[in-house]
Formats: sequence, structure tokens, C-alpha cells
Amino acid sequence: MGGRGYPIGMSPRYRNGANQAGTVIAVVADIMALILGLWILMYLLDANRANDFVQFIHDAARWLAGWSHDLFTFDEAWARVVAGYGLAAVVYLFVGHAIANRVHRH
Repeated sequence: MGGRGYPIGMSPRYRNGANQAGTVIAVVADIMALILGLWILMYLLDANRANDFVQFIHDAARWLAGWSHDLFTFDEAWARVVAGYGLAAVVYLFVGHAIANRVHRH
């Protein structure tokens, strides 16, 4: 270890940049999961789909969960929405924060 607790050859300025990059990655993952969670909530509460904000959230969530949309074949539509969009939200949180932690360490 070099001075101030940084590895030899790594300046505090570089380390700060890695912290900022990790923070950005975590925040993006959080926003993605928030959009998906918001759509699940709006669906369960039967939000007005003619509303522009509801349409925006639905479109964004549908795009984010394109890979997990209708992945499950439950009989109830609400269960398919919760499972499909919920899985995407959990994956984005897990992977996003794992990458952010990895970036923070290096």
C-alpha cells in the first residue's frame, strides 16, 4: 500500500473516478428496477393506461423486461406481470450492484 491507503501507483484522483463510475452504475440499476417496480404497482392498482405517465412507465418497463416478459405462464395475468417484471427488476439490481461493487474495488 502506498500513501493514504491507496495501492501503489493508484492516485486518489483515479480512485475517486472509479467510485463515481460505480455509483453511476448502481444508480442506473436502481432507476431501472424502480421503473419496473412502478409498472408492477400501476398494473396491480389498475392505473389508467390512457394517462401519458402510465404509458411512459409501461413502455419503459416493457423495453427493460423484454427478455423476461411472458417468461412465466401463470393462469392469472397479475401473476405473470409480477413474476416477469419482478424478475427483471431483481436481476438488474443484483447485476448492477455487483458490477458497481466490482468497479468500486478497482
